[in-house]
Amino acid sequence: MTNLLSNADARRVFIAKQGLSAPPNRALTKDGLLQLIHDLGFVQVDSIQTVERAHHQILFSRNQTYRREHLTSLLEKDGALFEHWTHDASILPSAFFKYWKHKFVHQEEVLVERWRKWRGEGFEDAFEETYDRVVANGAILARDIKADGHVSGGWWNWHPNKTALEYFWHTGKFAIAGRSNFQKIYDLVERVIPDEFREPEVDREEFIDWACRSALSRLGFATSGEIAAFWNLISPEAAKGWVAAHREELTEVIIEPALGGKPRPSWALAEFPATIDGYPDAPPRIRVLSPFDPMIRDRNRTERLFGFFYRIEIFVPEPKREYGYYVFPLLEGDRLIGRIDMKADRKKGTLDVKRLWLEPGVRASAGRLDRLAAELDRVARFAGVERVILANGWLG
Repeated sequence: MTNLLSNADARRVFIAKQGLSAPPNRALTKDGLLQLIHDLGFVQVDSIQTVERAHHQILFSRNQTYRREHLTSLLEKDGALFEHWTHDASILPSAFFKYWKHKFVHQEEVLVERWRKWRGEGFEDAFEETYDRVVANGAILARDIKADGHVSGGWWNWHPNKTALEYFWHTGKFAIAGRSNFQKIYDLVERVIPDEFREPEVDREEFIDWACRSALSRLGFATSGEIAAFWNLISPEAAKGWVAAHREELTEVIIEPALGGKPRPSWALAEFPATIDGYPDAPPRIRVLSPFDPMIRDRNRTERLFGFFYRIEIFVPEPKREYGYYVFPLLEGDRLIGRIDMKADRKKGTLDVKRLWLEPGVRASAGRLDRLAAELDRVARFAGVERVILANGWLG
């Protein structure tokens, strides 16, 4: 049986799956934070701090009682979370680590040849020396073993030891033990990830089943391509094969797009249609989302569900930018209503709002602007600044 899911219901389900329907002021304990990240699946890490780093803002968007020190404790003391790659560098529950071992095996097979093309012959000369040093001396920063005279230039110009550290991290020999001024601290994986999360071994069939089932449960509904892309652990072909093999456990759902057009066939777990009415409405408040928020990570899905076209313009030359370097999407209830260009100036203690763009048909009513002002005040406090400054012409 094929089920038609209205656009409003699809948005309600997906927003709830993304943790954005829960009361945003309910006290979030450290255990609650771990559960939130588990339910989301991952939280992307990014160094840009225009207002606040992406991982902090993603969590704050869902709960305004979020405490950064809880995240640090879960990562660096409890070993309940670890850092690795999904589509990008992310924070993940350590309970998932055993599944990442399959990614490590794949990386070992492809990374050396890929990096040799990038770095040139001999790029692995420092591997043995670097590994032995970490074994003997413990956790280390790349700068601690940087060769004299090497001029760093970002990821494209890693020094040989940094290349080794990254290789062993990507292939599961090292793990991130913490960060110092956002620079990774590397150590042996067995010193960072608790034993309980490194065992038992998972065979490939169980791994693929987990990767697909866990992705689908977090998305609510998805194509096989979206299932594969969620963790970025398996190929679209593997996800398509899983759907075919588990067809009796799935139901086809036709998703109504936001802006009309042909509804999109997707898959959901068989019990999904019976649960739709149980998903709550999103709170009506306005929330500022990180450009790396998992709700909008899949830009095409975002456009289909919300009718909202979003691309980050960090790498777009300034004269060609439509909006700005680092522009934040705005979620109001179950709608993405616009985007805002702002920056925290910690020296002046201000959150400087340069420009607001509302989507077509979204009015800058007094009530909406009041809700936005309340959210900007919340964001300012979280970023550690005292007041919000609105630039002349900020409303466009």
